[in-house]
Amino acid sequence: MARRVLILIEGAGNMLLLVQAAQRLGLHPIALSTDPARYDYLAAEGIEAIRIDTGNLDALIHECCRLRATYDVAGITGAQELTYATGAKLCRYFELPGPNPESIERCLDKFTQRQLLAEAGVPMPAYRLAVNATDVERSASEIGLPVILKPSVGGGSMGVRLCRHVEEVAEHTTYLLGGSPRVLVEEFAQGPHYSIDIMGNEVIGIGALDFCRPPHFVYREFTYPAVLTGDKHSRIADVSLSCLRALGLGWGPTNVELRWTKRGPVVIEVNPRLTGSPAPQLVQLAYGVDLVTEHIKLVIGDEWNLRRSNSQTAVARWLVADRDGMLDWIGGDSRAAAVSGVAEVKFNVEPKTPIVRKGDYRDCIGHVIAASPSLARTKVILQRAVDLIDWSIIPFPAEKE
Repeated sequence: MARRVLILIEGAGNMLLLVQAAQRLGLHPIALSTDPARYDYLAAEGIEAIRIDTGNLDALIHECCRLRATYDVAGITGAQELTYATGAKLCRYFELPGPNPESIERCLDKFTQRQLLAEAGVPMPAYRLAVNATDVERSASEIGLPVILKPSVGGGSMGVRLCRHVEEVAEHTTYLLGGSPRVLVEEFAQGPHYSIDIMGNEVIGIGALDFCRPPHFVYREFTYPAVLTGDKHSRIADVSLSCLRALGLGWGPTNVELRWTKRGPVVIEVNPRLTGSPAPQLVQLAYGVDLVTEHIKLVIGDEWNLRRSNSQTAVARWLVADRDGMLDWIGGDSRAAAVSGVAEVKFNVEPKTPIVRKGDYRDCIGHVIAASPSLARTKVILQRAVDLIDWSIIPFPAEKE
């Protein structure tokens, strides 16, 4: 009998979690990547990796046909929006279970996504699309400062900035237009930020997401479940599900981010995929639902199980670089991991790595996750563990003249 294979497009995001879950399900994961060497864990885990241009759909179809001659290809997927859309196209071609690729691609462009949500009456911040500095300046004036400037395509808070003054608008416009032909100008929706995890048409969990100090949106802390009254929970869930209807989603995982403002829930963005790590770990600790494993079951045509079996409060704290320079050393992870109630301690960087802060998720050099039956207890555990971790970032060596 041919070996059952799960094909994974590229290796960022939750890919290691997908690899591990696939192996637990008895599948043989194969990664297709433009540069497999970028992902250290592929070699460390002994994962078969094939170098291929993952932006070339015809090449991917040819490679999958070759693999099907040897293996039983049970499913194909990716972890990020672009690779998830590519995986969806491959699923359609090979008649495998998968999401609607057109729906995924519509979400990739934030302006198109905004238009579709607006047409459906989903509450959102005021927004404008700009293609030059004059457009940005006019849009910011019409919406009113402060505004959020972001590229129309992207993720991980890359290029997203709060601009409170005209000078900041001009500065960030120059930066964005240097790498993106279109800029989204948005009203700054003020209020608590929530992340909603949906599988199919079922809201699995709602987490509260805190950021470091503006103007950038660097993650600081993530709490599941968010502390909400019954009415707020219902309204957030209802708005989130209305996003699925507006965007033609509802197959597999979706993540909705919104803020609770003076006028209630206001949608910031919809991500047609699993939330990035450490959200899946938090959801599993808090609710007992393994989103990654259940997603793979859906991908390979098996029946999933979304029944909640846990009731804890799980919190992640990101370790954020506080300066640029060379990471001289980082440690304390083993001591932090030994604290009772700590579920995970992970460093994203190794000593002697250059640190150049970008004002997005790449500034996070690691995270700590803790869980317990109460929020207060979890916070105490988390702080105790974080206090045991330390690092040193030293100035870059002076260049010789």
